[in-house]
Amino acid sequence: MNRDPNCIFCKIVAGEMKSDIVAQDERTVAFSDIAPAAPLHVLVVPRTHYTDAAAVDDPLDLQAMFRMAREVVRAKGHEDTGYRLVLNTGPHAQQSVFHVHLHVLAGRQMSWPPG
Repeated sequence: MNRDPNCIFCKIVAGEMKSDIVAQDERTVAFSDIAPAAPLHVLVVPRTHYTDAAAVDDPLDLQAMFRMAREVVRAKGHEDTGYRLVLNTGPHAQQSVFHVHLHVLAGRQMSWPPG
């Protein structure tokens, strides 16, 4: 598994940094966002370090991220009301941590366009 020793999300995945872990499996870790934009705001990251969504070279990692997002939404009771999944890629898209992460947002009415 590729890892960046300076990446905060790699440190969370490795257990070196404390975080509110919501769920995890062999490919992904899901944890609460520290600045939530919705009642449910979880980040799903692959255990392998990729700088952004465009850098992911193993489609199984993307598949695992979306599967984990669905599991978190179901476990938190938001499957029937709807939810939003967001991948920000690059600084103009407001990506601030350069380890690919899927935002899972639910628990409130979302607006469009998202911003």
